[in-house]
Parts: sequence; C-alpha cells; structure tokens
Amino acid sequence: MPFVYLLRCADGTLYVGHTHDLASREKTHNDGHGSAYTESRRPVAIVYAEEHYSLQGAIARERQLKGWNAKKKEALAIGDQATLKSSSRHRGEVSGAVTWRDLLKRSS
Repeated sequence: MPFVYLLRCADGTLYVGHTHDLASREKTHNDGHGSAYTESRRPVAIVYAEEHYSLQGAIARERQLKGWNAKKKEALAIGDQATLKSSSRHRGEVSGAVTWRDLLKRSS
C-alpha cells in the first residue's frame, strides 16, 4: 500500500512525500539520496504517515499537503485536531491517518 509521509528535518522543517516502504524511504533520505531538500537537512525522521488504497490517492494527498502552510503541516504532524479543524475550509476530521509509531506497532 502507498503512504504519504511527513519527515521532520534536522532544521525543524517538514518535508512531504509518498512511498510504498516507509522505513526504506526514511533510510534513503538519511543516506542523502531522498531529495535535494532533505539532503542538506539530515538527519530526518518520519513523524506522520497515512496509508492510501492507491498510488493516485497518495499522490493527490501529497499535493494537497504540499499546498498547506507550515503551521497546518505541523498540526498534522503532532496530531493537533483543533488547529487542523480551525484552519480547514471543510472543518472535517483527518481520515485514515495513523502515526509512524502506530504503523511500527502494527508490524510488530
């Protein structure tokens, strides 16, 4: 299944991407081969991930998140539903969202 993820960079910024393998993608970023943006901001860590049913869905969500401001991305990363709701045009819940820790627990 494809995922959309947020990486926390060493400088505190957030990077949005998609992948089929979260652990491998995090390692690729930390090895300096993930993206030009994260290459100079290592180490990075996945702080949020969403599982999607299709690659097209994951890419669409990635584009959506890339359009968000830093405050809204941060709220998503830390699970601040109140800030997400107040900054959303639709004021809806984030559906299908799981944290990186939740995904690790599931695979154990």
